[in-house]
Amino acid sequence: MPHALTLHQTTIGKKVIMAVSGVIIVGFAVGHFLGNLNLYLGPEALNGYAALLRSLPALVWGTRLLLLFAFGAHIASAFSLWLRNRRARGSRYQKHKDLATDYAARTMYWSGPILLLYLVYHLLHFTILPSHPDDVYRNVVEGFQNPLIASVYIAGNIALGLHVFHGMYSAFQTVGANHPRYNSYRRDLAVAISTVLTVGNLSFPISVLTGLVTL
Repeated sequence: MPHALTLHQTTIGKKVIMAVSGVIIVGFAVGHFLGNLNLYLGPEALNGYAALLRSLPALVWGTRLLLLFAFGAHIASAFSLWLRNRRARGSRYQKHKDLATDYAARTMYWSGPILLLYLVYHLLHFTILPSHPDDVYRNVVEGFQNPLIASVYIAGNIALGLHVFHGMYSAFQTVGANHPRYNSYRRDLAVAISTVLTVGNLSFPISVLTGLVTL
């Protein structure tokens, strides 16, 4: 007898997992951005915020474990869907038509790996191998004063903005929030959140490069 597929083995199940895990990741990204705004309040504010987090190990490690689970589920589902789509393709069409959904999918495919590499670099730079473990403000400013390092963060956050926009827009559709009357609202919400994250995060390296934020 053919065995029944569980929800996570179906295409819609994998998309739901991607949507839920994506919401968790975006929620963290928003909180991370809001915390980083302490950069504009000076060394005491940013270092004090970092010290507060270090004084709450249960919260920090609980968040890290949740994110590890979310990232693992997100990446595994994305890779599985990519393989499924690749196997489902027949012969290539002689004429390829770029629909909006095709553009969104292709954007997700290249922005995802870029984000993964950016995340690894970010963790190495500020968490695992920081130059000044007890001075987050100095780490940030000295790092972003290097145009090469700043460019890595700029490219990574542009990829993040595109990924968040298409991911959020698709997530609403996956969970059934798809109706001509409301589609413009979910698009506006996706645009708003991705724009705030992108512009806000880009402001950090740009502010250091232009001398607005200094040691």
